Amino acid sequence: MSSDFRLSRRSLLGGTAAIAGGALLGPVPAASAKTAPRLYTRAEWRARAPKAAATVLDRAPDHIVVHHTASPNSTNYSLEHAFGLSRSIQNFHMDTNGWDDTGQQLTISRGGHLMEGRNRSLDAIGAGNHVMGAHTLSHNEHTIGIENEGTYMTEGPTDALWDGLVTACAWLCDVYGLDPHAAIVGHRDYNSTACPGDTLYALLPQLRDQVAAGLSDPQLKITLRLGASGLPGPRHLFDHGPTGPTS
Repeated sequence: MSSDFRLSRRSLLGGTAAIAGGALLGPVPAASAKTAPRLYTRAEWRARAPKAAATVLDRAPDHIVVHHTASPNSTNYSLEHAFGLSRSIQNFHMDTNGWDDTGQQLTISRGGHLMEGRNRSLDAIGAGNHVMGAHTLSHNEHTIGIENEGTYMTEGPTDALWDGLVTACAWLCDVYGLDPHAAIVGHRDYNSTACPGDTLYALLPQLRDQVAAGLSDPQLKITLRLGASGLPGPRHLFDHGPTGPTS
């Protein structure tokens, strides 16, 4: 990811090395954001046309739901792989699940590439509104979902994915005026599922802390108001299991 927002897991460890995502992580100073997140649009990853236009609600979501795709932990961190991931998720959701479109509003690859998911998501976020997704059963009317590529039951995400997740959550919290400590949750907080994996779920308190720390930085607040791809802000791959979301 090209963002300079590098509040990574290495920063939160505060001098204590740890094993996560297959890498030995040591202390690295945190830095504030200088750019809004680079978000690749549906046109850029060559999305199919949805079966129907997504419903846009004239209000903000109140929670950000963190998911994992439950797909292999790829070591291909390229942009083309990320685009292929988005297309695979969309194909699965539309063809196998029979949904109108991809279920989640945002997707992050293991290479840290942030992509628009469900149709109309970017425009809705830019206007401070909410696109109804299909990612968290019985809670799609008030939650925005982020799919993170990989399976995180026993290992953690890559640094690039983590950085992308922190940046995306900070952007959404700033746009919607959300408190990260109250707003950021895991899929399993709502439904009977292992998602987003034991390891990633255990990292959510640290995610909330890092997002809150970033939002307290004046430079970050200024840049995030630009929104993704210059849009103005207003101030499982696959299966989620038998209780998974419906379109």
